[in-house]
Parts: sequence; C-alpha cells; structure tokens
Amino acid sequence: MTNVVKAKLRYLKIGPKKVRLVINLIRGKKVIRAIEILSTTNKKSAKPVLKLLMSAVANAKHNHKLVLEDLRVTMIKVDEGPALSRWMPKARGRATPLKLRTSHITLELSGLEEKEITKEKKEVKKTEKKSTKETVKKIAVKKPSLKGKSTK
Repeated sequence: MTNVVKAKLRYLKIGPKKVRLVINLIRGKKVIRAIEILSTTNKKSAKPVLKLLMSAVANAKHNHKLVLEDLRVTMIKVDEGPALSRWMPKARGRATPLKLRTSHITLELSGLEEKEITKEKKEVKKTEKKSTKETVKKIAVKKPSLKGKSTK
C-alpha cells in the first residue's frame, strides 16, 4: 500500500470556478510535470495551487520519506468557501449585492505502486532495446562494403 499525503488550502480569495480551470490541468499527472505546468500557467490561481503542491511534496519527503520522482497527484478538488457579501452602488440610488467567493482546495499525493513502477521499468527497457537495435542498424548501414576493393 502506498502512502497518501494530504494538503489543504482554505479561504483562498479566488472563486472556485476560476481555480478549477487550473487544477484540471494537473489532475492525475506526476508531480514534476504538474510543477512545470503550474509554473508556466498564466492564471492568478496557479501561484497558490503551486505553493500548495510544493507544501504537499515537502510533507511527503519529510514525513513519509517518499521520493519526488515517484509522486503523483491522485486527487485534487475545489470546494466553495464562505462568500463575503458586499454592496455596489448603482444608478438612481440603488445598490446591488456582490458575492466575493472563496475556495477550499484539497490535494492528495501518492507514491507509485509497485505495479506502476515495474511497468515504467519495462517501458524504459523496451525503449533502450529499440534504441540499441536502431543504432546497430545505423552502424550496419554506414559501414562501407569491401566488395570489389583490393586490400593490401
């Protein structure tokens, strides 16, 4: 069984719909790839989500002795937090209500299971075999033939 690391970010002053746009990009990805995606995403909510992810990675390393390369974002969700009620003045002396929404983000990381690790090792071996076969073919093709030439 793999260790599950949880981290939460509560009362983020960005609406849940806006945060969901960002978290959908990293759901199910490996942590290294998720960090790359979040650091290049041009959204306001990407920075706090990246900070939350880095916090979860630090928890995994320190508390559970997990390796960064084996971690995967297994679950990430956004729930709506409390909304602040404000009023905005409008024409003819009226006022309309504003709802300033907040978000609660929950993140779970887990290490790769043994089955997934063995699959990845097999895939690496297959690519290594293919690359060695390809290099052998290239070398065989590049060798000039000695037929018709006299050797002294």
